[in-house]
Amino acid sequence: MARSRKIAIRGAGIVGLWQALTLARRSHEVTLCERSPYPFTYACSLYAGAMLAPNCEKESAETVVRDLGLRSIALWRDTYPAATINGTLVVALHRDRNELARFARMTEGHQRLATDELTALEPALGDRFVGVLFYPHEGHLSPEPALHFLLGQAKAAGVDVRLGEGEYPAEADLVIDCRGLAAKSDLPDLRGVRGERIVVKSQEVKLSRPVRMLHPRFPLYVVPWGHGTYMIGATVIESEETGPVTVRSALDLLSAAYALDPAFAEAEIALQGAGARPAFPDNRPRIMVRERYIYVNGLYRHGFLLAPALAELVADYIDTGAATSEVFVADSAQR
Repeated sequence: MARSRKIAIRGAGIVGLWQALTLARRSHEVTLCERSPYPFTYACSLYAGAMLAPNCEKESAETVVRDLGLRSIALWRDTYPAATINGTLVVALHRDRNELARFARMTEGHQRLATDELTALEPALGDRFVGVLFYPHEGHLSPEPALHFLLGQAKAAGVDVRLGEGEYPAEADLVIDCRGLAAKSDLPDLRGVRGERIVVKSQEVKLSRPVRMLHPRFPLYVVPWGHGTYMIGATVIESEETGPVTVRSALDLLSAAYALDPAFAEAEIALQGAGARPAFPDNRPRIMVRERYIYVNGLYRHGFLLAPALAELVADYIDTGAATSEVFVADSAQR
């Protein structure tokens, strides 16, 4: 049996929460330190689409993201009862049908749906799209309830949660840094990627699973969060700026949503904003070990998709020394 250790975790976003819960369940003494006095104030996790779509992500991400994502779906399913695993739809307007063919070539795990099959899954989409791709084993969730659930589970597992404390206790045997962009001064290759999203409410829109609509410049995705709430996102901009959505992005996102389903025209805008995702130049996640300090960072736009599997890998490393995954890399921290 692995030796129990005193472990401090910095950052209580999606990565830190999964790390804390995983280690506490393995009988380690875990302290979770978060600089904000209130949960998730600084977390870019709140701006996520929270899609669990590893096969779709293979269109632009490396195979390791798909593989870790498949493991994460199983961990989400086992841990979070509200995780919905009912698939992802990928569609394109007629003028962008070549994008759909390219997407199909780049990914796997999909089925091509005829019009009647699409109508059976999502009646609201009707017969407006032809040649739709369906990824049946993917899922989604609403980020804020999931974050609060994980925080509650971590506390129940014995994690000492310290809000308003950015520094970790000196007596810790090991520190795991999950701060995202806040760790940039230690990780010179880390950069921010701005993702803007708009949350709307509508009783007229009737979608039950995430829908990606392909576009030559950027893909739109719509994620149902329940109770008539939908997240429309998201841009990918090389910037660390957060804050309000730009007019250009709002026009792009809302016009694309209207093209997907004209019922969005009557939706109420409930929230809008942008988060900055932490990413390395190759957009791959990294686990970097330096003596008593471990960085888990660079999840890019795959935070909810990758956090559970990365937490498991770090826990395995602590318990057994195993570090065979592609995401373990030479330490680039300058501490």
